[in-house]
Order: sequence, then C-alpha cells, then structure tokens
Amino acid sequence: QVQLVESGGELVQPGGSLRLSCVASGFTFSNSIMLWYRQAPGKEREWVGTIGADGDLANYADSVKGRFTMSRDNGKNSFDLQMNNLKPEDTAVYFCRALSPDVWGQGTQVTVSS
Repeated sequence: QVQLVESGGELVQPGGSLRLSCVASGFTFSNSIMLWYRQAPGKEREWVGTIGADGDLANYADSVKGRFTMSRDNGKNSFDLQMNNLKPEDTAVYFCRALSPDVWGQGTQVTVSS
C-alpha cells in the first residue's frame, strides 16, 4: 500500500522549534522528489518546500526560508521538516507529498501559540 504518514505536530510557543517527520511505504522512496505543504484554517493549501530525490537540492517558500530545513534519509524512507523560530502564522496542518507516485499524507497539526 502506497502511504505517507506524518507525525510530530503539536502545540508550541512562539520562538520555539518543532521537527515533523514523514515516513513512506509502498513505493521506491529514493526515486521521488518530496514536498511539504501546509494549510491554515480558512486558507488555501500553501507550498512550503521541495527536496530532490537524493536530498542535494532544496527550495523553500519565502515565508519559511532561513527558519525551516528539510532533510531526508533514503535508507529509512523518512523525510523531515525542522522548524525553528516558529511564529503564530506558522499554525497549520502540515502535509508531506511524494511526486512519484503522487501521494499525500494525512497531515499533522502544528499550533504556535502562547
């Protein structure tokens, strides 16, 4: 079964850090470009970042550049998002996505609030 499962979302104070994980199964993870998206309440889903299949190239949305870092471990079929200096506007459900095949995870909730 082709599947992506996110974890790590929780309530965190502004300025804090959080690490999200996405674990893949059912396909050749090392062949796929991976992406993170997020969706805040009442807003459209927003692209956060993209990482190449071997992890050497990464691009980020301007809103998270310098604060968020993606990484992947192809040996463990895992894809992480390290989020630092979190702001209330980072509050959203975060989704990982594979391009090959095109599959989305179910999302994990991140809430940044004091």
